[in-house]
Amino acid sequence: MSSLDEIRDIRIKKINLLRKAGMDPYPADSKREISLKDAVDSFDNLEKNRKEKWIAGRIMSIRGQGAIIFFTLYDGTGSFQGVLKKDVLGAEKLDFWNEVVDIGDFVEVRGIFFKTNRGEKTIEAKDWRMLSKSLRPLPEKWHGLTDSEERYRKRYLDILMNPELKELFEKKAKFWDVTREFMKQKGFLEVETPTLETTTGGAEATPFKTHHNDYDMDVYLRISVGELWQKRLMAGGFPKTFEIGRIYRNEGTSPEHAQEFTNMEFYWGFANYNDGMALVREMYIEIAKKVFCTTKFSSHGHTFDLMDEWKEIDYVSEIKNRTGVDVLSAGEKDMMKKLDELGVKYEGMGKERLTDSLWKYCRKQISGPAMLIHHPTLVAPLSKINPANPLTTERFQPLIAGSEVGNGYSELNDPIDQHERFEVQRKLIEAGDEEAMMPDDEFVEMLEYGMPPTCGFGFGERLFSILSDKPLRETQIFPLMKPKEN
Repeated sequence: MSSLDEIRDIRIKKINLLRKAGMDPYPADSKREISLKDAVDSFDNLEKNRKEKWIAGRIMSIRGQGAIIFFTLYDGTGSFQGVLKKDVLGAEKLDFWNEVVDIGDFVEVRGIFFKTNRGEKTIEAKDWRMLSKSLRPLPEKWHGLTDSEERYRKRYLDILMNPELKELFEKKAKFWDVTREFMKQKGFLEVETPTLETTTGGAEATPFKTHHNDYDMDVYLRISVGELWQKRLMAGGFPKTFEIGRIYRNEGTSPEHAQEFTNMEFYWGFANYNDGMALVREMYIEIAKKVFCTTKFSSHGHTFDLMDEWKEIDYVSEIKNRTGVDVLSAGEKDMMKKLDELGVKYEGMGKERLTDSLWKYCRKQISGPAMLIHHPTLVAPLSKINPANPLTTERFQPLIAGSEVGNGYSELNDPIDQHERFEVQRKLIEAGDEEAMMPDDEFVEMLEYGMPPTCGFGFGERLFSILSDKPLRETQIFPLMKPKEN
């Protein structure tokens, strides 16, 4: 029998002892009157009034034996010390505690508040009750969970034993709160768009496919936060909209990629990509200041300051300067030859994928902050043509730490041009490109009714992970895991 099995058996016996004594090991109610944070913050009044209160939490440590036992409670808001004294609690209740209580149990304690000789805020217990009896021991405090897969699988223990991780997720919640507040202050209306679609639009990625039983048809989980839907709202008379929501992409896992994550997208009528770039720069600086309390970062081997000038980097020129390849005129063979010379692995054929692979090689060397602009038309099927060079578009992407952390356009609103670009994507799909954008004929129909000049932009969790200097997977509370094999 393993040591864990032995521990479980012993603790199950303790459950039986609790029930035999008339104490429910898993009651539905709690007598808790204040949180542990409140106990710390209002301690002076509690100590002065000497009024008994109930507090509760998980036992994180127990020390001492005999007539005096100290313990530490944690409830997610804070920690607090408690003490059990034989001459206060009574021998029977103290002995019963020793018999049935373990580190990891949730308990509640009633008592008065005082400071120890060392000045530590403490509750002197006059009564206690079990709230939830644990059957498994907690990881060691200083070692915790060291295997990354075990950490992700048992994230609840990882968070419990690692206060910095808890702070990271609290910061991530604030990240989206600040984003939402910023957009609303700028006059954008928050909307909700479908997550199940008959065609996936707004990005180039392999979708997850499922079946709708009632309609007897296949549908897809969205790969963008309602891009084609929000553009319909522009046509319907909403001048500014945004949505924060989950999207799903059936692609590989990497430090910058996950299959499920949160994105924000906004659409701004009567604006173009220059307006969008100015707004995005302001938003990123606002997020940095309010969430991270700085605009200076070191991340993924790069250092940058968001308050610096955001240089505009021309997509075609940057690739040519770094690789010697003009992606507008080069043939596929020349592009593959250069990628092989650079030692860059690439998947799939076609000029679009090869162009993207060359750019990804170049971007890793850019610390930013910068705005990547004027992408070739082939890699921007939803963006307006750049009047200065019809082979490129009015698309922009913020760049920091060698990564794109957003994507925006002067949105294409010419229905004939959009139809033609969808046809190019349709041919890519027919040729086996699983990431090509699915044509949406009803979207083209909407454009034929008319959509105003519009700037659209989206960004997601990658920005938070880079500002936090963490892999994307580390910043997700519950990353996708394969089922554990028995």
